[in-house]
Amino acid sequence: MGYTEQKRTREEGETWRHKAKDRPMETEEEKTTVEILTNNKENNLGGESNCPSRLAQLNLIPRPLRPLKMGKLPFPWPLRGPPTYEMDCDEDNQQVDIGATLRRGREVLLQGFNWESHKHDWWRNLDRKVPDIANSGFTSVWLPPPTHSFSPEGYLPQNLYSLNSSYGSEQLLKQLLQKMKQYKVRAMADIVINHRVGTRQGHGGMYNRYDGIPLSWDERAVTSCTGGLGNKSTGDNFNGVPNIDHSQQFVRKDLISWMLWLRGVGFQDFRFDFVRGYSAKYVKEYIEGAKPLFSVGEYWDSCNYHGHGLDYNQDSHRQRIINWIDGTGQLSSAFDFTTKGILQEAVKGQLWRLRDAQGKPPGVIGWWPSRAVTFLDNHDTGSTQAHWPFPANHVMEGYAYILTHPGIPSVFYDHFYDWGNSVHDQIVKLMDVRRSQDIHSRSLVKILEAQPNLYSAMVGEKLCMKIGDGSWCPSGKEWTLATSGHRYAVWKK
Repeated sequence: MGYTEQKRTREEGETWRHKAKDRPMETEEEKTTVEILTNNKENNLGGESNCPSRLAQLNLIPRPLRPLKMGKLPFPWPLRGPPTYEMDCDEDNQQVDIGATLRRGREVLLQGFNWESHKHDWWRNLDRKVPDIANSGFTSVWLPPPTHSFSPEGYLPQNLYSLNSSYGSEQLLKQLLQKMKQYKVRAMADIVINHRVGTRQGHGGMYNRYDGIPLSWDERAVTSCTGGLGNKSTGDNFNGVPNIDHSQQFVRKDLISWMLWLRGVGFQDFRFDFVRGYSAKYVKEYIEGAKPLFSVGEYWDSCNYHGHGLDYNQDSHRQRIINWIDGTGQLSSAFDFTTKGILQEAVKGQLWRLRDAQGKPPGVIGWWPSRAVTFLDNHDTGSTQAHWPFPANHVMEGYAYILTHPGIPSVFYDHFYDWGNSVHDQIVKLMDVRRSQDIHSRSLVKILEAQPNLYSAMVGEKLCMKIGDGSWCPSGKEWTLATSGHRYAVWKK
């Protein structure tokens, strides 16, 4: 693939702009040199090559939408409006610095659920684990969608102002949020606003009206692409359900009010679901309006493949994620699907993949680490869906990589709590080393080896690591072994 590489040296406070689709330079902290690809492929709108559509994941074909019966509302309040909550005094929304968390770069996230969690009295389950979550060093826990949904997993929202869900009651959720606050762990709300299941039929016989519940929109709130009377979608369609038209000012105003309400309930961070479905500029507006302390978007599309194999060069894939981040005004981070796709192939005896042509990490962390949330699996790729799972016998190698490297690492609930005490404790030890050696989202990486069976790197000034079954250790008596396990080791000085 041909491309033009541009290099710019960025001093603190500077921002370089190139063409519309180019990645902007960092605007925080240390001086760095960044490589930018300016000859990008067009946006790939396909899903992961071996991943069924999100619609099939939700078992929506050919499930019909259910209408409401007149006079009987399955919701816990009258129609006069949604409940209200007061924002905590120490979180006055006018005083929130929405860039402070990204600038600090010391986050470690936990995804606090999987695809089956709705079956297991989830708010109570998490409540019991809050002390361990805090003691382990997690700064924020991504919770499942907290509001009423047409599907039990929460990803077909209907009544956005009802906090009674399949995960538990409003009371139990509020108890959990209060306990997390007590232990100084932030709660991340899953913001599912690309689509919304209607309550009644409207234009064209589609369920594209929301009568009888708060945010009682009509067909104008639904994109024309999915059966509404709104404008054309500004992103990809999520087929089978009405997609929200974010270009409507009244829709955006209502959604910002709802997000502010969630902030008042006790959610401090936001995870934006299926952000390919609407323009990134609206995410920017929502972040500026609701002022979460930290935000991350799910921009998931297909990596680059040839035949049945993964291409070595994934620059166009990571560029699309970077373009989305830039579209949010750099206010949001994004899940580093590029690193996931490369890393889970690399650990199968192809560790040479972990160094790109410029000698950098090959994912988003190689270009914009302060905005890259690295992870191995989530409720879609792993869990019982297993649409794109990380190889189970290499999971600790994966965590040894993301927990010692720049970016913002995220740990999956299943690995941390369902895979036994050994995996739990190994992850905690890696988190301890990350913290003690002051590894953060912008730490510099010097890749020392990238062979089929060996990858080693020096991260920052005080940490070396290796994964793979190849033999390696850092030279010098100042280095001591900090932690190790099957096919990985980490040293400190």
